[in-house]
Amino acid sequence: MAVDMHKTCYGEYCGKPVLEINGTTEIYGDCGVCPRGQTIDHSKICRQCLEFPELYDWLYLGFMAMLPLILHWFFVEWYSGKKSSSALFQHITALFECTVAALATLLVSDPIGSLHLNSCRVKKLSDWYTMLYNPSPDYVKTLHCTHEAVYPLYTIVFIYYAFSLVLMMILRPLLIKKIACGLGKSDRFKSIYAALYFFPILTVIQAVGGGLLYYAFPYIILVLSLITLAVYMSASEIESFKDLLVRKKRLVVLFSHWVIHAYGIISISRVDKFEKDLPLLALVPGPTLFYLLTAKFTDPSRIRLEEGSGH
Repeated sequence: MAVDMHKTCYGEYCGKPVLEINGTTEIYGDCGVCPRGQTIDHSKICRQCLEFPELYDWLYLGFMAMLPLILHWFFVEWYSGKKSSSALFQHITALFECTVAALATLLVSDPIGSLHLNSCRVKKLSDWYTMLYNPSPDYVKTLHCTHEAVYPLYTIVFIYYAFSLVLMMILRPLLIKKIACGLGKSDRFKSIYAALYFFPILTVIQAVGGGLLYYAFPYIILVLSLITLAVYMSASEIESFKDLLVRKKRLVVLFSHWVIHAYGIISISRVDKFEKDLPLLALVPGPTLFYLLTAKFTDPSRIRLEEGSGH
């Protein structure tokens, strides 16, 4: 049924779907919810999402993809004990699972069969929470116009988590059964049990706070990476450059944090031209250098010794 174009749509996210295109004339349906993969334009008409994600959108998706991988690696390391070979294989398997899950997610997303994405542009925080903006024109009946205005940035994360979980349940038990024979029976599958806890938690976080994460993730990356790096270097009693070179694992952890630092800096800058970000990347080793240069002044044993000599 055609709608008079002079009649306005209620609500911030209600739109008129295009029912038919007759030459240059478009025939619109009743004002309501836009179909999946569409969102409203400035005239409150539902339009197909045909734009490509911005660099910042890809960085956000990369952050959401890294979360389960980092948690996998953390719990594998936590429960593997001294079985370094077992932990290494599990790290590689977790990376393989997340990589395949990411590729599969892109392939099943619009356009199907391509690694590209069609998306709607994110304009403001409320675009993530359209369910909160359903209007009530007569204050009695609610007009439900909830749709994914940030398509596909909201739902694609759930699809990725589903693929990751399925691949983990298929591959990880077989691997652990073969290579983790040195671990106790109760310890072999603890990293998998941990994933069965953190995947639902990540899902709830995305469902409730996806919009907040979209705007805050660069700062979350920098703050958490700085904290974890300081905790790791303190727990490993690293106080000089020589201490870093004692074990290769320490260098791997350090460079991993540097990569995450760089990721956060690029995300904050929100610049599409990578060349403009290069000077900012010089700040990446800063926290490590600051820690190594000041660690000797904050050594508790030295402080106690100075207090004792003062008395």
